[in-house]
Amino acid sequence: MSIQCEVKSVEPLACNTYRILLQPEEKLDYKAGQYLLAVMGEKDKRPFSIASSPCREGEIELHIGAADHNPFAMEVVEAMQAAMAAGRPFTVEAPHGEAWVREDSDKPLLMIAGGTGFSYVRSILDNCLSRGVTQPIFVYWGGRDECQLYAHEELEALAAKHSNLTYVPVVETAPEDWQGKVGNVLEAVSDDFVSLQAYDIYLCGRFEMAGAAREQFTAEKGAERERMFADAFAFI
Repeated sequence: MSIQCEVKSVEPLACNTYRILLQPEEKLDYKAGQYLLAVMGEKDKRPFSIASSPCREGEIELHIGAADHNPFAMEVVEAMQAAMAAGRPFTVEAPHGEAWVREDSDKPLLMIAGGTGFSYVRSILDNCLSRGVTQPIFVYWGGRDECQLYAHEELEALAAKHSNLTYVPVVETAPEDWQGKVGNVLEAVSDDFVSLQAYDIYLCGRFEMAGAAREQFTAEKGAERERMFADAFAFI
């Protein structure tokens, strides 16, 4: 479905990551964990996870990692900035994706994100907390360094507020006073869980990370393949 959106704001978060707020001209029905396509041209449509939850009616939030060496994303940020400056709408197509949160499940949830893949996790987490789910929720967020974990303090505050939420930050390079884990986010999960058989697992990051997680967790941790969700699985 093609939807015209007003670009409300384009703000830097950290480490070449931007928060973009869109106001759709008509109601967008989507599920937490789905994504949209930013329409750059008739044959140029670029996917980005929706960071907001459907419970936030009337507003779509995106987190776009747009370093100078990543023109695929940076060009979208610049196009949205231009649309906002000119007061013209920006076209998106949505919703897309099958890795949305399964609201009818009472299994504990494990969410794993790499970099701005957190936008996908954020939508699902916001949805779960707003619905008042009581099962345990584990969020593992990996990045190259602390700067990439741009919502670190927000997640710490949520974990302090919700007793069923555990947040585990993982970085490859850490400062001396770092309180989280150091290394690879998938290795951190493997170290912390004896079995993943009982879990619904939601993943977003590079395709190779999603593929490695599926193979590693099903083979070594008893994860059920059909209870692992990632849009990357449709392409690998």
